[in-house]
Amino acid sequence: MSDIKARNLIGVFDSGLGGLTVFKNLLQELPDYNYVYLGDNAHLPYGNKSPETIYRYSREAVKFLFAEGCNLILIACNTASAQALRRLQQEYLPAHYPQRRILGVIRPLAEAAGKNQTHRVGVIGTKATINSGAYVSEIKKLWPKLEVFQQSAPLLVPLIEEGWLKKPESKMILKKYLRPLKNKNLDLLILGCTHYPLLYKDIKRLMGRRCFVPDPGQIVAESLKDYLKRHPELELETVAEPKRRYYTTDNPEFFSAWAKKLLGREMRAAEKAQIASR
Repeated sequence: MSDIKARNLIGVFDSGLGGLTVFKNLLQELPDYNYVYLGDNAHLPYGNKSPETIYRYSREAVKFLFAEGCNLILIACNTASAQALRRLQQEYLPAHYPQRRILGVIRPLAEAAGKNQTHRVGVIGTKATINSGAYVSEIKKLWPKLEVFQQSAPLLVPLIEEGWLKKPESKMILKKYLRPLKNKNLDLLILGCTHYPLLYKDIKRLMGRRCFVPDPGQIVAESLKDYLKRHPELELETVAEPKRRYYTTDNPEFFSAWAKKLLGREMRAAEKAQIASR
């Protein structure tokens, strides 16, 4: 990446297209930074895989992004944040890149959960995210009096990636997943997967007016903005002409078409990521 100053890069990683819902907010809130986005489409969905497999996939992804020159990586994937982030921070970084940082998306959403006089919080996510208990742990750590209810929704990511957003079958499945949470009279629902904002209008409608459904991408972007202010030692600088590069481990044409639609802007065509054998 000769056109970008070494290490003046923020990496964004997701199992596929879902992280683009976060990345779109980063481009709006922090437009003057250089970014590299990696979607591991070849191995999605992560949500039905074992913790060891999720860690292995995540480790190879961050290894690729650090090799590209990223000084900070945001794992814009709830499943990887839940199952791999802590291990990457505690084992991989100290051994290989002690001066660089990896962040996730769960902590910012947990911090936001109790800020609006919330009493009953729901979390919808992949099977791996829900089984990890990461949201319950983080929310209870910050807001011990909150009641937290979880619901896994394993079919939503594959349906979204297949372009079935508007299919009647998808709406029926979403309604089935949300019914147990709606019956809990929630004050707030956390979308614990970065794919789910693509179903935001349907989720909001099904949960009703009483339940607040925050935009997770906006919350994560605001959190990252604050983090960068507090950590100048990362030497991530704004630039007059910021660069973006997009990688996928699967089909670049498919990824580019979807990314252009989701981001709502022209973009550089995605490239095939050359990631080591798993």
